[in-house]
Amino acid sequence: MCGIVGLFLKNDAMQPDLGALLTGMLIKMTDRGPDSAGIAIYGGAGQGLKITVQSDTPDVAFDGLAAALSDAAGAEVTVDVVDTHAVLHLPLAARDAAIAALDARAIRIMGVGEAMEIYKEVGLPRDVAARFDLAKMGGTHGIGHTRMATESAVTTLGAHPFSTADDQCLVHNGSLSNHNDMRRRLAKKGVFTKTENDTEVGAAYISSRIAEGASLGEALEGTLKDLDGFFTFVTGTRNGFGVVRDPVACKPAVMAETDDYVAFGSEYRAFADLPGIDAARVWEPEPATVYFWER
Repeated sequence: MCGIVGLFLKNDAMQPDLGALLTGMLIKMTDRGPDSAGIAIYGGAGQGLKITVQSDTPDVAFDGLAAALSDAAGAEVTVDVVDTHAVLHLPLAARDAAIAALDARAIRIMGVGEAMEIYKEVGLPRDVAARFDLAKMGGTHGIGHTRMATESAVTTLGAHPFSTADDQCLVHNGSLSNHNDMRRRLAKKGVFTKTENDTEVGAAYISSRIAEGASLGEALEGTLKDLDGFFTFVTGTRNGFGVVRDPVACKPAVMAETDDYVAFGSEYRAFADLPGIDAARVWEPEPATVYFWER
């Protein structure tokens, strides 16, 4: 099962409403996967680096974190705590020192980037969204996922989205049959995954292709050749998002586009409350066809 949503805003005036719109879309997909949920939201690029982190004991892990990271990085680091997550704000040049300090403190990194923040936890989409107050977040675009675990445990780290490169993340509906082989192939390139989830392998494949010089469209096309199984991928980048379905396309998917936005949902009901949906162009994305939009 699993449910995916995505929203790319063309109209800048809608940016304050992004979190509320995405939250509503995600909640409507609850019965496709009630064990965990997550959202990646993009906004605020050009204001330094953001690192989203998570801890099962946030009161302990985040206490004094700003001062410790500032000392380690030699630059001011601020910490905004949001339930079990925190978003660190720091200069771009302090990236590597801050990540090394986080690893030493055994704090989980959910995502890194100039625009991207990732929030995910075990629980129903409505509960997860409420914990992080997602409805009040603004931005340019975002993707979300509600999960029904099949191949790995129900944990925070097993929830989607998965990020394996700065400002890039992936959500997935389906199952990859060759993810262990691909995991080994990626490791030979120095690209390593942290979980047993096959979706993280898909994310790592796409980010590795982009790191090698491929465009987002070319990286998504590569999944059709190199990844076996049935899948719908929705990927977010700093500037946009893309969609690809496997050649059989057995997993449901629908898209809608207006002058104001492009939306993706596993089912049409995800769009029910979007403004202007009655006048939108609505279609089912074709199998083995890449769609992507960038700002």
